[in-house]
Parts: sequence; C-alpha cells; structure tokens
Amino acid sequence: MGAYVVRRLLWLPVLLVIVSFSTFTLARFGPGDPVTLETQKSRDPAVVAEARAKRGLDRPIPVQYLRWLQLAARGDLGESTLQKGYSVSELIFPKMWVSAQLSLVAIIIVFAVGIPMGLLAARLAGTWIDPMIIGTLLFLQAIPVLVVIPPLIWLFAVKLQWLPVGGWDGIFAVYWIGGVVAIPIPNPHLYIPLVAFTIGGFVGVARLVRITALEVNLEDYVRTARSKGLSETAVQLRHVLPNALLPVVTVVGFSLAGIIEGSFFVETLMGINGIGRLTFEAVTSRDYDVILATTVVFASAFVICNLLAELVYGVVDPRVRLGATRG
Repeated sequence: MGAYVVRRLLWLPVLLVIVSFSTFTLARFGPGDPVTLETQKSRDPAVVAEARAKRGLDRPIPVQYLRWLQLAARGDLGESTLQKGYSVSELIFPKMWVSAQLSLVAIIIVFAVGIPMGLLAARLAGTWIDPMIIGTLLFLQAIPVLVVIPPLIWLFAVKLQWLPVGGWDGIFAVYWIGGVVAIPIPNPHLYIPLVAFTIGGFVGVARLVRITALEVNLEDYVRTARSKGLSETAVQLRHVLPNALLPVVTVVGFSLAGIIEGSFFVETLMGINGIGRLTFEAVTSRDYDVILATTVVFASAFVICNLLAELVYGVVDPRVRLGATRG
C-alpha cells in the first residue's frame, strides 16, 4: 500500500499542472484580462500596453504560465483585482476554513441519514415502504438549491424570525444558563445552509447502501446468522451493515465534490463568506488569479479526498490490497 500511496502522490503535481494550465489558458482566451479591467477608464493604447507589459501579459501564454507557476511554488498566487490590496492567499485560505466547516457537517448529516434509510429500504424490499423511501429522497434531490433557500428564509427568518437571514458565525454558539453556565449549541446561522446542502445528497448514499445490502442479505453467512436465532436487528447491524458500508467509503470524495459545487449558490444566497461565494464573485468579475487559485484548491481537495477514501477502503476490507502486484 505504501508504494501505491507514493505513486498517487507523485501524480498529484502532474494533475495540478494540467488543471492549472487548462484554467490559465482558458482565462487568457476569455473576454478581457486584469489589465483591461484596471485600465477600463483609460482609452490611451500606450497606457494599456505599458500596463500589460509590466504584468508580463504581452508574452506568449506558456511563458506567462511558467512565470505564474514559479511564483505559485513560492506561495505567491497573485493579487486580486476585485479586492485591491489583498493577495489571493489572504483571501482564499480564511474562506476555505468557513467552507470546510460547512462541508464537514453536511457530509456527516448526509451519511448519518442516508445509511439508515438505505438499510431500512433494503430490509423492507418488496413492501410499499421501500419505494416510498427512495421516491421521497429522489423528490428532494430534484429540488434545486435556488428553489430551496428563498422559502426557508421567508418562513424561518422573515415570518417566524427564528433564524438569521444570512451570514456565518461558526458552527457552535454559546448559550448561558443563568449567566453562569455556558453550553455550546448549534449556531442558528447553520440550519438553513445545512438544509440546502444536504437535501439532495441523501438519495445517492441511500440507494448505494440499499443495493449493497440487498446483495449481502443473500449471502450464506447472513442466512447462517438468522438460523442461529439472532434477532433481525443484530443480523442487520453485525453482518449486513458493515459489508454494505464498503462501497460507501469510495463515494465520500464525490460527495465532497457535490457539496463544493452547491456551495457556490448556497454561500452566495446566504451571504456566507466562504470559498464558494468568493469563486462565484471572482467568475462574475473576471478576477482571474482568484479563479485559478480556487480551481487548483478544488482539484487538490478532490484528488486527496479520493485517495484517502481508497486507503480507508483498503484498510476496512482486507481483501483489497491497493497497489499489490498480481501474479
């Protein structure tokens, strides 16, 4: 397994170079550039040409990319044209922490709900409960994020005033009892974004667990466990569930990618100052250095999460030997 990890990690820089170069090239061929945005009030071609030469944008694209790559290797990801005076690193890393908190809680909820639903659907296969569970989760998945958030804000924030309209203040808030005892509770800013993040993610996990659990229920060791007089609950928890969870490990990376994709709209609509909102604003304002940096961050997170999922799968299932040589 050690050799497999080393090979995958060696491929990571290659993948990042391919992703970053593709993004860099597309950005340069797109409408406008940083100099055009900065000098849009100047109609003097000499001023524009001087500014472009100063930033090295008059050189061929491969030369520009190599210069950016050298600076990025030293930690210099450029400067934002949208927020003057701030480097890209100063903008993205604090916002990554905000999005990471939301993503972590959302993934935990998705799997905590999807796994029991899938196991229950498999256990009751052939009854009306099975299609009802999957059908309901499919219906929730079909609701776009842009449709989910406005009614939730209108009901819980505007009409009932139970929750804040938007913003972000961490995962936990402190509730004081008598001004003496402090108890951490979920932050009110957390509820609406979590509903928007998770409402469409349950069905993928539930269907995968259901399919695997149906196959496991037909195995000889499950029939043997039932013949020994074990209760159905014990059979499901001790024998079916552990084996049904094996394929779920491999979809953790894809679940993270789906949540990141949804964060563009959720963070923008809810006013959450995360990496998704920053990327959305960078795309709409053509802040190319920020777009390039966030693309590399997303690609790195996706590759690393999938690598970790494969490693966990190899540990959980002893039959899997990652990187082993076949005879």
